[in-house]
Amino acid sequence: MLSNDIALAVRGLSKIYNVAHNAERHTTIREALLHRLKTPLQSRQTEEFCALQDVSFEVKRGEVVGIIGRNGAGKSTLLKILSQITEPTKGEIDLYGRVGSLLEVGTGFHQELTGRENIFLNGAILGMKRREIERQFDAIVDFAEVEGFLDTPVKRYSSGMHMRLAFSVAAHLNPEILIIDEVLAVGDAAFQKKCLGKMDDVAKQGRTVLFVSHQLSAVKSLCSRVMQIHRGRIVQDGDPQTVVNTYLTSGTSELTAERIWSRPEERPGNALLSLTALRVLDSNGELSNTCHSSETIIIEVEFDLASLHSSLCVGIDLINRDGIIVFRTNQNDRGEQHWPELKIGHNKLRCFIPPGLLNFGTYAVAPKIGLHAIAWVVNGDAEVRFDVQLDHSDSPFWHSQDPYKFPGVLAPCLDWSKVDDGANADSNSSSSLPYQPAAQESLS
Repeated sequence: MLSNDIALAVRGLSKIYNVAHNAERHTTIREALLHRLKTPLQSRQTEEFCALQDVSFEVKRGEVVGIIGRNGAGKSTLLKILSQITEPTKGEIDLYGRVGSLLEVGTGFHQELTGRENIFLNGAILGMKRREIERQFDAIVDFAEVEGFLDTPVKRYSSGMHMRLAFSVAAHLNPEILIIDEVLAVGDAAFQKKCLGKMDDVAKQGRTVLFVSHQLSAVKSLCSRVMQIHRGRIVQDGDPQTVVNTYLTSGTSELTAERIWSRPEERPGNALLSLTALRVLDSNGELSNTCHSSETIIIEVEFDLASLHSSLCVGIDLINRDGIIVFRTNQNDRGEQHWPELKIGHNKLRCFIPPGLLNFGTYAVAPKIGLHAIAWVVNGDAEVRFDVQLDHSDSPFWHSQDPYKFPGVLAPCLDWSKVDDGANADSNSSSSLPYQPAAQESLS
């Protein structure tokens, strides 16, 4: 007998898929596509893949639960089952209240219907009466910022408009349980902030939220509890700070400076681009899991490209052990004349982190590749990790203190100068910087 404060209960949940694949392996997307076109009727082998294995947990009413884990860990499969989009292979689920979910852009929308019609359709699916939907209608439209397109079929919406309306519908139609999968994947920073604020409001109203995101800092600030899924099983469940920190630093006694995806079917990406390798290199271009803050640190990204796209952004997030994104960088952040030239086929890019920037600590690198303001291609978890030793200052005061406790996310040595009130004030200013590493050309 469950208590009245339980919003959902999961017991012994498992999901098994039969995965088909060709026995013949291909080294590139192009080879795989050509082979498939030449042999469309060739029989394929199948094997069982267990996406979830004997998962059990309970969530109380009003809890905001974050779910984290690597790509392929089973997070999205769990949410699809809880949203009753797919059936479990075995196990039981008890849901106490209406469930609103946003699992991907446009989920639950009929592409031929207008935005206005889809709002009422979604409300009807949730079991709401027309009067209830009408009471929330203006708030939904105002939040989504799509007033001028309400009577346009949603198939003509951009991915950003899809996301704004889908999130607004899911958050405003008063489900007792709100399930969100990577709400920050599409949209600008201002709308992402609005989404997080609305989710916080929903939680304060006593409704239950399940939240999957790669933005670990958002998970820590928003959630009261975090579960980590690894290979279909829940391996951690508890305080957000503890779970996220353990997730980020697990295995740091064997820091992994290189990740290679040798099997094409396992490579992150899609038909446009597949990621083949990610590496951390020292200033000499050698593989290294321990770097010095006084030297350039190189992040190398390898990928296969099936075609060229003008909106393609190849980048990384650098994440510290607290789950904070130190920075995100893309190959096209600067003017077009500085963009490394990409080609169809195999590409290798290098990003150079300048010396005199990073603080002491352990850092993770997560691949972030997408079509700008359209869709993610690779929205990956941390794949490689490395340590930084703090040694880029020659100040005696730095060496007299414990470098392990130097505060701040970054530790730059910045210029200071004396400014006189007189006419010669400018003569005491220095325009030189303590570190000006030579420009290094990215490899294409």
